[in-house]
Amino acid sequence: MGIVTVNGIDLAYEIHGDDDGLPLLMIGGLGQQLVGWHPDLLAALARRGYRAIVFDNRDVGLSTHLDHLGRPDLGAIIAGRFDLAPYGLADLATDALGLLTALGVESAHLLGLSMGGMVAQIAALRSPERVRSLTSVMSHPGDHRVQPTPEAIGLFLRPAPEDVEQSVLAAHEAHRVLGSPEFAPDEAWLRRRAEIYWDRRASPDGVLRQVAAVLSAPDRTAELAGLRPPTLVVHGGADPLVPVIGGRLTAAAIPAAELLEIDGMGHDLPRQVWDRVLDKLEDVVDRGEAPRRPLAAAS
Repeated sequence: MGIVTVNGIDLAYEIHGDDDGLPLLMIGGLGQQLVGWHPDLLAALARRGYRAIVFDNRDVGLSTHLDHLGRPDLGAIIAGRFDLAPYGLADLATDALGLLTALGVESAHLLGLSMGGMVAQIAALRSPERVRSLTSVMSHPGDHRVQPTPEAIGLFLRPAPEDVEQSVLAAHEAHRVLGSPEFAPDEAWLRRRAEIYWDRRASPDGVLRQVAAVLSAPDRTAELAGLRPPTLVVHGGADPLVPVIGGRLTAAAIPAAELLEIDGMGHDLPRQVWDRVLDKLEDVVDRGEAPRRPLAAAS
């Protein structure tokens, strides 16, 4: 693991795979730490020839926590006071692109999960020359018609865990509400991930600041019509936090985007769907690499 200073904050990161692998920047969702990517998934990506870069977004894990910004007034933000959000998704996109710069990576394939998918979309819009391909998973284009179920919203209204065991219980409850109903959960991983999150500085207020960034983000639908990198959109048909219409709207907004809709998948990425997703990822990455091959051959 390393730490670099980017956009005025420290970002903790890890790299998985060979140095000459295809660069794949993986942007996590709300509250997701870099250790939230299953190690077996990262190993599978490395075997497929990727150099997977994972990192803690601002306000989680070992990256900078902006505690001086306080707890956001989500009620006021929902009511339209977007100016009260401590920062925006565009700031997270600047962080992600800055990490690539700090690592000496001129361009990369981007894979974003949930909030990370939104950040990846913005990064591709802001710096298309640095994005070889885009994969947006369980995300949406900022269309505020995409609304979570009441039970999913309730997860954000719970009291914050006060110790590691409460954190584990909260993780299991979140999976009960958000997880894939058609696929058996990895109970041991849910516990272990919650324990690691706690040890690496869980930050409920930091997650709420990320929520504020999502809530205050403008609709990107019109802008996405100009997006040109090869794009894959992945979404679960049983997602209660970002209902499947979010994926459909994303795919419809981006020219030539391919939609992989997985029945029975919720707001998670269960092991049982990894091969399907990675096969499709391989396709979109291959399209993204196509313009680079003549240059490689000429050299």
